[in-house]
Amino acid sequence: MIYSLRKQCVDAILMLMLILSTGGLLFVFNRNIASLFFLIFILFVLIFMEEKWKKSTLNSIVITFSTLFFMGIINYYFSITEQIANKYFFHLLTITLASLLLLHFKNNRTHQQLTRSLYIALGLIVFHSFFNFIAYFFLKDNLIIIASEYHECETFMNIFFYSTERATASLYGLEFCRNQGLFWEPGVLQVFLNMFFFLEAFIIKKRKFLLFLTAVLILTTYSTTGLALLLIQFTVYLFNEYTANKWLRPFVLVLGIPIYMIFSFNIEEKILGDKEWSFQKRYFDLVQPFFIALEHPLTGIGSDVEQFQSMRQEFFIFSSSLNTLQEKTGVESKVSSTDKGSSNSITFLMAAMGFPTAILLIYMFFKQQIINDKKWLWMFIMVVSVMSEPLLLKPFFFLFIVSGFTYVYYKMTSHKQQIG
Repeated sequence: MIYSLRKQCVDAILMLMLILSTGGLLFVFNRNIASLFFLIFILFVLIFMEEKWKKSTLNSIVITFSTLFFMGIINYYFSITEQIANKYFFHLLTITLASLLLLHFKNNRTHQQLTRSLYIALGLIVFHSFFNFIAYFFLKDNLIIIASEYHECETFMNIFFYSTERATASLYGLEFCRNQGLFWEPGVLQVFLNMFFFLEAFIIKKRKFLLFLTAVLILTTYSTTGLALLLIQFTVYLFNEYTANKWLRPFVLVLGIPIYMIFSFNIEEKILGDKEWSFQKRYFDLVQPFFIALEHPLTGIGSDVEQFQSMRQEFFIFSSSLNTLQEKTGVESKVSSTDKGSSNSITFLMAAMGFPTAILLIYMFFKQQIINDKKWLWMFIMVVSVMSEPLLLKPFFFLFIVSGFTYVYYKMTSHKQQIG
């Protein structure tokens, strides 16, 4: 089967839209229209551009979709707080988008073509983030504010985006605006930049310059999590390549030392310095939803984020539990309540859906078959990402959960056929 330029472009657009639906400002400000357009585009591709249908693939996707839909219904009716139906509609839309996209790629594309499409889409994110960072120095006095019910930012012609607080970071006297690219905050951009670094370093392995550029762009996000993931990937890459490539030695000095210095400086600021609130918020988002899950272990409190925010504002952890936690971890919690959503997708999932459903979804997340080369490192990046940003139940990350379900169902049906 010939993989034409038209097919490559369609696949790259689909993957780019999937990424943007996971924290991209296009979907933040135009969620209904953008989501509807994305759904129509996927359906158009499936109906008019598919060459053949694989029965086993179609069956596994249908079974997966039905299972996830049933789990959503159970969560809606048995949650302990009153849920708003239209909130669940967007969860259903997430399941639908992820299922249809995986159907498209598994039906008429090879595994290498799927990976290539992801690489191209992430490459476009890298390309834009480079110009987004540079453009700020020339456009910072010509930005306008755009806002929705949930978010606001500054933009230049809806091409380049910056926080309304300008999110300036100071490093050894040099001030710059934290790079958020096409996403609602820098922490989301670093997730996809680190994914591109992984693909270029360990799978595609074509352009060494892109590794250097991507590493520099991760530095421009000034994200502690992003810097930590980059440092780990950089270490693994050096371990694999250092002895075979002598050119890496100056590369280590040019990039490795600044990464470590900035990371150390950032960590010190967030634990002991002016940005301690950021660390405390992350720590609270790790701890409090888990305690909520302990009180509602079977079905959780429901997936409606607004209901979750209302409950956590009134949910206080017993001081005895906090004291025990402080003794075990050595970390003192200075946040007692909040009305914000959780940045930790894993503990939010436990609180929202209960332990049985959460454990099943996380298990399927790890069973994904989209990225298998150096899978341990890829999954480490994914898990750290969803524990620092509310992304696990967004379409891009949910694609990996759907992949795990379809793989397990396929193995089960194949085993039954062999027995038969």
